[in-house]
Amino acid sequence: MPDTLSSADLRHVDHWLFDLDDTLYPAETELMDLIRERIGAFIVKVTGLPWEEASQLQRGWLLQHGATLPGVLVDYDIAPAEFLDFVHDVPLDKVPRDPELDAILNILPGRKYVFTNGSAAHAERLLDHIGIADRFEGVFHLEAADLIPKPHPQTYAKMIAHFGIAPTASVFFEDSEKNLEHAAELGMTTVLVGPHAERSTAPHVQYRTHHLTPFLRAAAVKELAR
Repeated sequence: MPDTLSSADLRHVDHWLFDLDDTLYPAETELMDLIRERIGAFIVKVTGLPWEEASQLQRGWLLQHGATLPGVLVDYDIAPAEFLDFVHDVPLDKVPRDPELDAILNILPGRKYVFTNGSAAHAERLLDHIGIADRFEGVFHLEAADLIPKPHPQTYAKMIAHFGIAPTASVFFEDSEKNLEHAAELGMTTVLVGPHAERSTAPHVQYRTHHLTPFLRAAAVKELAR
């Protein structure tokens, strides 16, 4: 199974799908750690529970629903935006602008999209901060998914219908192994991104890379746009 930069053959790709957090910027920025802390703080705020009990409650929601927000909505009378705005209210000062990634995205042949479990506002703010917002034709965010996150299969189906993509002519870049599994079942080429990627042995992961930019730079693609 190919997993090196030199063997990344993406010449069949017309549609480029990118997860947002810990994929379009380095995981080493620890931005997701800040978001997880905000999620915990929100649960404490809403439930009034001590931190440890709130953490246990969240783990139960993750097991039952696959994400925190669906559990919050089932058990508590809050608006989804209240949760999403709170947990994504984090500083971006450790996330660098990335002109090199911007330049590579600009010349990749085909249509480029973001497919994220984050909110619309979070995606807009972060893509603008990194300096790559103009490189994407669209963002499929949690609100567009009716608050049903990856890896639920219906969310992939909604995203595919929304963008009108062909899965077998698509590549999906993700930092989560489990979020790549259904993508592979649909026929997408899968790329696991992040410091953990090279340790992955999951059969549904076709390529692995620590950093996105050098992978894109080295990959074989269709004739580049001029």
